Amino acid sequence: MAQSVSSTPYSYRADPDVPDFDDAGPVTVMDGECALCSTGARLIARFDNLGEFRICRAQSPLGRALLEHYGLAPDDPESWLYIVDGRAYTSLDAIIRMGRRIGGVGWVLQPLRLAPRPAQDWLYRKLARNRYRLFGRGDMCAIPDPALRARLIE
Repeated sequence: MAQSVSSTPYSYRADPDVPDFDDAGPVTVMDGECALCSTGARLIARFDNLGEFRICRAQSPLGRALLEHYGLAPDDPESWLYIVDGRAYTSLDAIIRMGRRIGGVGWVLQPLRLAPRPAQDWLYRKLARNRYRLFGRGDMCAIPDPALRARLIE
């Protein structure tokens, strides 16, 4: 999806099922039990020099509420969310946008923008559906990385 999954910025603020959280900067909601997502979270913590990103596990009450607010199933392996300036993005589009915002190593994702949307969505679905088999499991919260732990919001 190239466009936001919601036409109303900050729509989650009016949703009583979504707890209040620090949304002053970009927020990613990702699988906290996936080794690939845990690696992505560590990369965000390492390369976000401005310290603006917040990371939320999909398994947390806040993560589940945000995913459900945007019509995504918290248990669906394809549910990955990037919220910036109150707008939410999903799929590979979200990852590319996040990489552009981080800059540096995140720019390595930018050539993926050239792929047609169906190809992007196919690639994302394949990786998301097979991530445990390809990359294994890893508990994001068990990572003793202080830079990452400081960014986690629940």
